[in-house]
Amino acid sequence: MTAAPLRVVLIGYGPVGARFVDELLPLVRTGDIRLTVVAGEDIEAYNRVLVAEYAVGGTDLESMLLGDRQSAEEAGARVLLGVAATSIDRAAQLVQLSTGEQVGYDRLVLATGSRANVPTLDGVERNRRDLDSLQKYGAKLVARDDELPDGVTTLRDLADAERVLEAVRARRRIVVLGAGVLGLELALAAAHAGAEVCVVHHGPHPMPRNLDRGGGQVLRQALRRTGIAVIAHSRAEAIAFRTDEHGRRRFDQLVTADGKQVRGDLLVLSCGVSPRNELATLAGLRTAVGVVVHPSLQSWSDPNVYAIGDCAQVVERTDELAGQRVLPGAPSGLIGPGWRQASHLAAAFADEIAGRSTDAAAPAEREPIVMLKAEHIDVVAVGDIAADPWDDDAGHPRRRVSQWADPEHLRYVKMVTEEGVLTGFVSVGMPRTSAELTLLFERGGELPADRSLLLRFDGPDYDPSTDADAFAPTATVCWCNGVTVERIEEAAACGSTTVECVGRDTRAGTGCGGCKGRIAEVLARAAETGGAPTLTA
Repeated sequence: MTAAPLRVVLIGYGPVGARFVDELLPLVRTGDIRLTVVAGEDIEAYNRVLVAEYAVGGTDLESMLLGDRQSAEEAGARVLLGVAATSIDRAAQLVQLSTGEQVGYDRLVLATGSRANVPTLDGVERNRRDLDSLQKYGAKLVARDDELPDGVTTLRDLADAERVLEAVRARRRIVVLGAGVLGLELALAAAHAGAEVCVVHHGPHPMPRNLDRGGGQVLRQALRRTGIAVIAHSRAEAIAFRTDEHGRRRFDQLVTADGKQVRGDLLVLSCGVSPRNELATLAGLRTAVGVVVHPSLQSWSDPNVYAIGDCAQVVERTDELAGQRVLPGAPSGLIGPGWRQASHLAAAFADEIAGRSTDAAAPAEREPIVMLKAEHIDVVAVGDIAADPWDDDAGHPRRRVSQWADPEHLRYVKMVTEEGVLTGFVSVGMPRTSAELTLLFERGGELPADRSLLLRFDGPDYDPSTDADAFAPTATVCWCNGVTVERIEEAAACGSTTVECVGRDTRAGTGCGGCKGRIAEVLARAAETGGAPTLTA
């Protein structure tokens, strides 16, 4: 007797959900899994990392698309675009949809992602999403974002991007609240497209969570040289409005606690993100920052429920932690770890169907490398970089800090080592040096005793073709998808001679996009050698 197919319902069809669907399709085609995808948005899955680029006209929707609804439906999956999940009945194993339909499941996968934070500002409504609020106002809060006044937006989806694009094309003044990576990428892209941009933040320098004072000051100077006004040490307090020619109330100015009034035509809130937990919270699943799951990605609360991507908080359950309200860790917020979780969970379902053990942990993630992707400004940071060269820390007697700065030319590097091994670094305006430091960090390699040797990579006489290590076959180029130099060279030998072609063939460069320059270098080197693969190890 043939076993009934495993009913899998996926809630969320962003980049991580689309990868999960893609990995699961072989089992859908064979009839082992009956897959239903509740998409929420009424559009094919797209790469949200590129929304800022889309918002300034730097890319088109076709280049952003990741999902393949047609292939999924041809394989037998049911993909419900424009349909939201409104509640989960765990006892009956049913998902209630916005259409009124109920869908049954054997395994439920949450890939609901995250939403942009709305800061506390007079003039902007900000909804709580705790259990009491959800139970009282669930219809207004579940699967919905906060309503913002005209002239105020976040930047998480295509509708947000369209509002920004309209302002950019009209050369309006854009005020960005927040100086994290996403806010700065938007500010730089908008300024490059011709918009007048002002960044307001309450930290001492841009990217304060990732950069030390030196790196942050050089970055601030680089921003100002691009024409972006930067207002630091200013906590936003309220927004003021004006009445436009159509009689509508619109954003007019951002008011800060120290009395500044920053006028603009569009306010973009870039104040971080929070996981979309409301469905899980209402369903009685354990949540903390995100939906709490074991390293196997299975919910602490229900063995039939899983979470992946921006909504998943991976915590190893212990008796001690089980009784604590606050749990360690948080979702990574990065596309690469989410993709790896999607692949792992699809493989676990395949193992379950084949009768194999399914409790293996998802691969442990390395410390994330933060990259600011912008034209003419290169910023990379990773690890704990708080130490200074003159620190005398008895707890770290073997720690050494090397620092080099050339603010006039917008260049800065700081390297932190323990017993010679790189544990963290900041690099601003030094793209080749940062690429070499990234390789050393990933491999746990020792730095040369004379740290100044690393500065040669961005020197005028450096020839990348002489650096065999950066082009070793096993050197990883795309960290989001784990694509190596060797794989890119193989793709080039088969006719994929552009970055876009390599992306379609290997997925390299289709995540955060920070590796596209390195892909181009590998392709250029392959072309010089006539497509011959790298032989150095």
